[in-house]
Amino acid sequence: MRARIVAVGSELLTPFHVDTNSLAITERLNDIGCQVVGKAVVGDDVVEIRRLVEAAIGAVEVLVVTGGLGPTEDDVTREAVAHALGLPLEIEEAIVDRIRRRFAMRGLAMPEINRRQAMVPRGAYVLENANGTAPGLCVEREGTLMVLLPGPPREMTPMLEAVIRDRLAPASGGMTLARRVVKVAGMTESDVDTVAQPVYGRWTSAGVPIETTILATLGQIELHLTARAADRAEADRALGTAASELQAVLGHAVISVDGRSLEAVVGDLLRAAFWRVAVAESCTGGLLTSRLTDVPGSSDYVDRAAVCYSNRAKTAWLGVPSTLIAEHGAVSEAVARAMAEGVRAEAGTEVGIGVTGIAGPGGGSAEKPVGTVAIAVVSDGETRVRTCRFVGAREQVKDQAVRAALNLLRRMLLGV
Repeated sequence: MRARIVAVGSELLTPFHVDTNSLAITERLNDIGCQVVGKAVVGDDVVEIRRLVEAAIGAVEVLVVTGGLGPTEDDVTREAVAHALGLPLEIEEAIVDRIRRRFAMRGLAMPEINRRQAMVPRGAYVLENANGTAPGLCVEREGTLMVLLPGPPREMTPMLEAVIRDRLAPASGGMTLARRVVKVAGMTESDVDTVAQPVYGRWTSAGVPIETTILATLGQIELHLTARAADRAEADRALGTAASELQAVLGHAVISVDGRSLEAVVGDLLRAAFWRVAVAESCTGGLLTSRLTDVPGSSDYVDRAAVCYSNRAKTAWLGVPSTLIAEHGAVSEAVARAMAEGVRAEAGTEVGIGVTGIAGPGGGSAEKPVGTVAIAVVSDGETRVRTCRFVGAREQVKDQAVRAALNLLRRMLLGV
């Protein structure tokens, strides 16, 4: 089955509200093998909602519309769907009675405006709402089941579960849809695709078909694998084999095959090696330490950190010689190494990290443009230092610097 989702509400088109219902609906539809092929957010506009409904009829097997079933004049989902289907809206007195009883249980009289919630397109199936006044609706046309759900999650979720249990799951033939994310660092998107395409290109015709999508972000590439099978265990086995095939060709560029973040992977490696880390940051301003400590249990391996933004702080706190800064500049591999060595010596840890750079938008030069970052990772008997040239705004440079530092530490821990 293929599905589309429409989230209704003018508030969702502002910076102050986020459509989270679509994520929950997608997850449950995927659980029964139903692929979501499109999502839309639309305001409380009859014409726009009607246009989206008409476009879905006959194009997908399932259309889920959430929101716009309240009692006020701007709740127009019922009207829009009825217009799209050419059906009249009729008041169902049984719904009115249920709403009236719900108000009476709270010692209140039902406002007359709530009768609007009892308007039902002729022939539609009514979904009872145990947690609110707005009933849900189901109506079918040209092979498309339209499911109208209220917007509040506490009302929407039980209705969605009932529709999946009673109507969608039996129609899915027992199919399920599972996903796996393979994360890669240190390679460009085109390089990843060149190596991986011969592998994932043959998966679409496998016994358990797998679709692959490549998502590129600054500093990291993700391969999203989606498998559809008769049961979850079969889909998971196929995804596990596929992830192993990708890891075989991409090698140590693969961060994880199970969706774990780079900082989580580094944390596991530090814990397994019984290593503790100390961090000295300049341009990243504590972001590297924040990422490391975002992982639960990171107190096992994170010892301390110092944000030494000024040259004076680098010298006073980390023991970086002022002559070294004068000779090489604050943004240099020599200073990054001295920062890592200084914080490691002060903390007595197995490994130290130093990061110094120019995050921008100012401060760059022809020799060292904005985005230049020097990173050093130092342990007993081994030092790894590199200079990077990152692109993007200040926040993006800082984020890429953190990823690069974590990946340099990861590769040291792996002995790569």
